[in-house]
Amino acid sequence: MSASTAPPQEEAPAPGPERRRGADTRALTQVLFAELKELQPGTPEHNRVRGALIEANLPLVRYAAARFRSRNEPMEDVVQVGTIGLINAIDRFDPERGVQFPTFAMPTVVGEIKRYFRDNVRTVHVPRRLHELWVQVNSATEDLTTAFGRTPTTAEIAERLRIGEDEVLSCIEAGRSYHATSLEAAQEGDGLPGLLDRLGYEDPALDGVEHRDLVRHLLVQLPEREQRILLLRYYSNLTQSQISAELGVSQMHVSRLLARSFQRLRSANRIEA
Repeated sequence: MSASTAPPQEEAPAPGPERRRGADTRALTQVLFAELKELQPGTPEHNRVRGALIEANLPLVRYAAARFRSRNEPMEDVVQVGTIGLINAIDRFDPERGVQFPTFAMPTVVGEIKRYFRDNVRTVHVPRRLHELWVQVNSATEDLTTAFGRTPTTAEIAERLRIGEDEVLSCIEAGRSYHATSLEAAQEGDGLPGLLDRLGYEDPALDGVEHRDLVRHLLVQLPEREQRILLLRYYSNLTQSQISAELGVSQMHVSRLLARSFQRLRSANRIEA
């Protein structure tokens, strides 16, 4: 085949934009870390390079923050917290260890976000308007407490903020969602034990569970005929005469089989114990 008729060589597909941006960010990060290492901390130049590193790696923070979208928290708040983790990672990163910076930084960023949700986020989601109003109610309460020398009433807080008393009460209730009360915490002022001690009740049938399980375990060791007699007698509540009619044997024989079954069960129980 001549050169003019040879099929054209297929070109390798160009990398996608996201992949190119990721490679460019990694290359820029390596250059900036090499430059940062030569600078004195606290100098304007050091701060400039450090700021460039933060800016270049913000996509890493946004990627980590996206994992927490279902938490109903403003994404800008989550990104801000993740950025603190990014800064901590930049300050601790050593390029000479041979680890890529994203690999090193991701656990720190995610850990900072998880710590934020664990320590600061309210346990029940509060609408943004109610949250903002709660901040005002809290501030007004502190101001009025200082002015009056006592805790202000709901009406006084409502008058200060020019809102209804119902809204003040709703804000106070919303504020409680920032902290979960332990079930074991004692109830202040009412002299009662913790909530955990007041929940539930003693189930009178609970002790019988273990006994029924033991009886079931022992019953299977008896012959099938004796098992049936015991079930008829104590689960179906039949008399010995009714059992004898059911099985077609004499009542005396039923009595002897019951006595023998009890003896076997007692012996087996002693062995199990």
